[in-house]
Amino acid sequence: MEFSSKLLERAVNEMAQLPGIGKRTALRLVLHLLKQPKEQTELLTSALLKMREEIKFCKECHNISDVDVCEICANPSRDQSVICVVEDIRDVMALENTGIFKGLYHVLGGKISPIDGVGPSQLNIHSLVDKVKSGSVKEVIFALSSTMEGDTTNFYIYKQIKDCEVTTSAIARGIAIGDELEYADEVTLGRSLMHRIPFESSLKNM
Repeated sequence: MEFSSKLLERAVNEMAQLPGIGKRTALRLVLHLLKQPKEQTELLTSALLKMREEIKFCKECHNISDVDVCEICANPSRDQSVICVVEDIRDVMALENTGIFKGLYHVLGGKISPIDGVGPSQLNIHSLVDKVKSGSVKEVIFALSSTMEGDTTNFYIYKQIKDCEVTTSAIARGIAIGDELEYADEVTLGRSLMHRIPFESSLKNM
């Protein structure tokens, strides 16, 4: 791809670093920004910079937040004794969109994947185990994607907490094997959460 401007080329190359954005799409987006009033671009860059500099991660569940404790964890109407374990922030958003789950979340920040060099120590597993061992949690729901890495992560956490007085369950396999949670439609996702099964039963399918 030939560029008549080094500035344009640099902007396109940076835009193309975003996931799912190729060079042609990046060029279309950059040219669109050029057509907009300068103030519009300034608003966009200002919003991105402010987000990058000021955004926090909830100290309770590791969800993205504007304050130290996110709105979900700070909500007194949520069931503090039920924790839904998810891979990342997008999964929290997907589950919240169902309007069904009224407990709390715990965002791991990924899943165990030795091939990618991701081990338990790189994830927010230790803080989850501490919560369970504190005795305040009655149920842990595993809601990770039904992939080999997701199942491995579920099983690793299960082994850490199986001797605690806590119920462990997994969302029903209304989600196709290998699918990512965030791409499931809200009805399927909601039903999978409502009809969750004891985690020990899900081990038979692994």
